[in-house]
Amino acid sequence: MLVLVHPRKNETLAQVAAGFGISTAGRCITETVDILADRAYQGAGATVRTPYYRHHELPEHYQRYNRDHARLRAPGERAFARLKLWRILRKARCSTHRIGRTVAAIHAIEIA
Repeated sequence: MLVLVHPRKNETLAQVAAGFGISTAGRCITETVDILADRAYQGAGATVRTPYYRHHELPEHYQRYNRDHARLRAPGERAFARLKLWRILRKARCSTHRIGRTVAAIHAIEIA
């Protein structure tokens, strides 16, 4: 619960620790985020890029490219919409390296 509260509410580590009645939350959160981020990176697959055409009177193979592109793009758009619910991404209080790991951990939580 501790690890879920911190990124969802974007409270300081001291506030999170006080809320759970413990002395420190930093190490627990950092280690759990790293574990979740590693899991997300292991599960990430390669994406396939296809051309995207907007013109309506296109040959069938271009229309197929459009359909394939939409199928590939939709999960990413849904993922970004879900990430916006996590308040830690609104005003991060950590290094840029940590925020990347945090996003990967949130991704692992979301797909679980």
